[in-house]
Amino acid sequence: MRLAFMGSPDFAVPALRALVAAGHEVAAVYAQPPRPAGRGQRETPCPVHRAALELGLPVRNPARLRRDTAEHEAFRALDLDAAVVAAYGLILPKPILEAPRRGCLNIHASLLPRWRGAAPIHAAVLAGDAETGITIMQMDEGLDTGAMLLREATPIGPRDTTAVLHDRLAEIGARLVLRALAENPVPVPQPAEGMTYAPKLAKADSRLDWREDAAALDRRVRAMTPWPGTQFEAGGDAIRVLAAEPAGTADAAPGTVLDTLPRIACGGGTALRLLRLQRPGRAPMEADAFLRGYALTPGTVLPLPPDA
Repeated sequence: MRLAFMGSPDFAVPALRALVAAGHEVAAVYAQPPRPAGRGQRETPCPVHRAALELGLPVRNPARLRRDTAEHEAFRALDLDAAVVAAYGLILPKPILEAPRRGCLNIHASLLPRWRGAAPIHAAVLAGDAETGITIMQMDEGLDTGAMLLREATPIGPRDTTAVLHDRLAEIGARLVLRALAENPVPVPQPAEGMTYAPKLAKADSRLDWREDAAALDRRVRAMTPWPGTQFEAGGDAIRVLAAEPAGTADAAPGTVLDTLPRIACGGGTALRLLRLQRPGRAPMEADAFLRGYALTPGTVLPLPPDA
């Protein structure tokens, strides 16, 4: 089948590789333009761009598509059977959506209609969902509103992070999109009930508010791992929390350091144990090693977020 592939981050790379390995003809790969990265701020191609070059595939990097008629014509001239889209990062206008004979198939990292939007994996972990999954969707002009072609669920384990689910879902998506292309399933409209939205993450999402209960804070730490991370303020430093777990009860004000494990008092009389921490400019450390060089004295009350 003659395809275009449209994606940018690591999540999309397994699908691109699977399409090539399955013998599909990838006529063009569309990816976000290279951007400055690293200390030297050198122009760096995104993961899909790099993978496409390794596979010997032509890459296109339009900065926008919505009103670029020249890009619309170039896309139409590819004479595609279908386009496969995975976290591309640009909105596809109607001329792009309608150009391939079988339209554009999107690999979406949730069980639609739950968690439409930009951060579905984070949202599922943060909400405490029991499962998430992949939906292969026939794209339309709405935001993740197209008809569903295939869905596959996977459980969210009690210690799963966004990073763990990201990699698992990327592999499921690669396998499922091959099935969708081979089987051409009948599109099923998304049900009206059960729709939720996962907005783009903001800086405030990384802040730990000790007034939440420990279970909610544990979910936040796991949901924001590896990005954007979670943090709290102590001694004027923003301390990153890389791992934590609920740890019993607490009879103290939220934010109180209870002991040297260390456990922090949280809302609802609960406590959160901090397992892995990082100071600005320092390497990540297990909590016991961290505390040998940074005191979190029992009885100290940590501040709440500024906008809490």
